[in-house]
Amino acid sequence: MRDMKSLSLLYAFIGGAILGAGLALLYAPESGKDLRVRIKELLKKKGIDFSDDEVEQLVNQISAQIEQ
Repeated sequence: MRDMKSLSLLYAFIGGAILGAGLALLYAPESGKDLRVRIKELLKKKGIDFSDDEVEQLVNQISAQIEQ
């Protein structure tokens, strides 16, 4: 049970970090194309390989959460 709590806390932290980074990137003064390239490069450095379509979906999800 304790391991599950720790794992949930870790996932919450990682999710918050990703959301925070996404927000910072979205508010940075860059063009959309440059921003998507930058997101893809940052994710690749972390060992996460996203396709262009997946990056587009990620940006759309973050944008939708910002607008709420």
